[in-house]
Amino acid sequence: MPYVGKILLYPIKSLDGIEVDEATILDRGALQYDREFAFVDAQNRFVNGKRHPKIHLLRANFSLEQRLIRIKFPGKNSEQVFHLDQERSKIAATFSDFLGFPVQLQQNTAMGFPDDTDSPGATIISTATLTEVASWFSGININEMRRRMRANIEIDGVPAFWEDRLFAASGETVAFKVGDVQFLAINPCQRCVVPTRDSYSGEVYPNFQKIFGQKRQATLPMWVNTAQFNHFYRLSINTRVPISEVGKKINLGSSIKIYQ
Repeated sequence: MPYVGKILLYPIKSLDGIEVDEATILDRGALQYDREFAFVDAQNRFVNGKRHPKIHLLRANFSLEQRLIRIKFPGKNSEQVFHLDQERSKIAATFSDFLGFPVQLQQNTAMGFPDDTDSPGATIISTATLTEVASWFSGININEMRRRMRANIEIDGVPAFWEDRLFAASGETVAFKVGDVQFLAINPCQRCVVPTRDSYSGEVYPNFQKIFGQKRQATLPMWVNTAQFNHFYRLSINTRVPISEVGKKINLGSSIKIYQ
C-alpha cells in the first residue's frame, strides 16, 4: 500500500531542505513553510539555483520552531545563525556579499514562491522512482537525486514511477488523498537545469538531460498518458489542493488513495 515515506520542505527557495513529520495546508494549497522565502535581485527576479549556480555551494539548516537558519558559506569553518523574522535584512546583506550583487529576502505566507503558481500544491514522487533514476547516472545515489529533484512528498511502498498514474489528459485532474487531505494531480513536472548539477558543488553532469530523456522514455509505464509528455525531461507530479482542505495536515505514514 502506498504511504508517505518522507515530507520535505524548502523554507528558502533554492537552499537546502528539511525533513518534517507533518505539514499543514496553506490557503493557496501549498505546504506551510515550503518556499516561504525567496531572494530577489534589483529587478525583482528570483535569485535561485537556475540562474546562479554559486548557490549550490551554500549549506543551510533550519529550525522552524525557533525560526532560525544556520548557513555555512564555502571556505568558512563555522556557521552563521540568523532569525528568519527578526534578522531578514542581515540575511539579505550577507547573501549580497556572497553573491556580489544586492538581493532582498521576500516572504509569502499564503503560498510561498512555487515555480508553478497555477499548481502550488506539494510535488509528489516515489522513493522507488528516485532509486531508479539515480541508477541511470554513475556516481549519483538516491540521496543526491532527492536533493536534485526537491519534491515535497515522497511515496513509499510502491514500484518506480507509480506516481505517473496520478495524471490524465491535459486539462484533466486526478483526485487522490494523502491521509484525509484531498489533492488534485495536474501533470508531470517539467524539470529545469538544476537537476543536471551536483547539489553540493554545482558541477554539471555531462549529457544529463539527454540521458535522462532517453531513459525516461524507455522506462515509461505502458499505461501512462503520453499526451502530457511533449518531451521526457519530466519527473514528479504537480498538484493543487481544494480550498476545503486548508488547515489540514499531512503526516508521515499516511496512506494514499486514488479516487479516479
